[in-house]
Amino acid sequence: MSTPTASRRRSLWQDTSFSTITAGLVAVTIGYTSSAAIIFQAAAAAGASAAQISSWLWALGIGMGLTSLILSLYYRMPLLTAWSTPGAAFLATSLPGVPMAEAIGAFIFSALLITLCGVTGLFERLMRFIPGAIAQALLAGILLRFGLELFAVMQTQWLLPLVMLGAWLIGRRLWPTMAVPGVLVAGVAVALALGQVAFDEIPLAPALPVFTLPAFVPTTLIGIGIPLFIITMATQNLPGVAVLRAAGYQPPTSALIGWTGAATGLLAPFGGFALNTAAISAAVCVGPDAHADMQRRYAAGVAAGVFYIVMGIFGASVTGLFNALPGVLVTALAGIALLGTLAGGLAGAFADPRERDAAIVTFLLTGTNVTLLGIGSAFWGLVAGLITLRLTRRG
Repeated sequence: MSTPTASRRRSLWQDTSFSTITAGLVAVTIGYTSSAAIIFQAAAAAGASAAQISSWLWALGIGMGLTSLILSLYYRMPLLTAWSTPGAAFLATSLPGVPMAEAIGAFIFSALLITLCGVTGLFERLMRFIPGAIAQALLAGILLRFGLELFAVMQTQWLLPLVMLGAWLIGRRLWPTMAVPGVLVAGVAVALALGQVAFDEIPLAPALPVFTLPAFVPTTLIGIGIPLFIITMATQNLPGVAVLRAAGYQPPTSALIGWTGAATGLLAPFGGFALNTAAISAAVCVGPDAHADMQRRYAAGVAAGVFYIVMGIFGASVTGLFNALPGVLVTALAGIALLGTLAGGLAGAFADPRERDAAIVTFLLTGTNVTLLGIGSAFWGLVAGLITLRLTRRG
């Protein structure tokens, strides 16, 4: 895929700004704090030891970091990757009683299927049938709960999120590109003043990889590997690509799917169960808050990759550090950081009157966050939107 010539002439150093670095940090913060606990549950369900759980965090951090950094830098787009949170939730409920070696074998099998989807171009061909309005509605539905939680959390603790929201409003008026960094600084300052940051018992030792020899058992491959593949593709890769396209990018879909699948296969023996294109965390880096020039927002993806690698190396320490921050701060930060992207998604989803029926169905069903047949609402919202578009489109 070709990339903008002007972007190729500029260096990464020229394109990097404080806002892109902060966007990368916020994206990684959202990714880790929103679902790190599920990773612990999934690893524990497979009977992992403390060293193996640390290895899972190492593998996922290194995998997300290298793929985000290299892909963003090469294609000059904010191409963030993430672990499969729905996949981790599925593993947490499905791995009890499954030996670790068999679980690793299922991870590799799932990675192989994902890689084939990328290499053959099958996934990219399917994406051509998704109109822009539905992609925008899918993005808005994914982000809806974050915007709602920003205000819902005020019912239990109003001061911290209200101060952060005020900092954002002032920032949007005075220095729009620095609004989100100002929110982060204001939130940490208030949390420290209120004594809500607890730095006790944060380990300082680096995580070490632990290799597990895989075992390929047909029943486990079918019962664990195939569902993990479907969940990752339907609920992670699909909305991840939709987020990029909704933001105006034309991502190299086949390459993204292929490289994340290959990276998963390499890191699976160390606990990297599923890497995929990011949706929620990537939304922070594709919006104008990351940089006013969309051709320079790739620097946010590079920054996120660096932060991911650091977190992978010091997985236990970073997890403890995030746990030291009050949950309301993380919730408010995520909601505020995604407000601009959510607004853009809504505007794009309902711009064309001919596609509004399909867009509203996609938006509302995706926003419910329900799970049917083990598959998340993003997939069902897309299916319902496409059916609605098919039935209501005239001519």
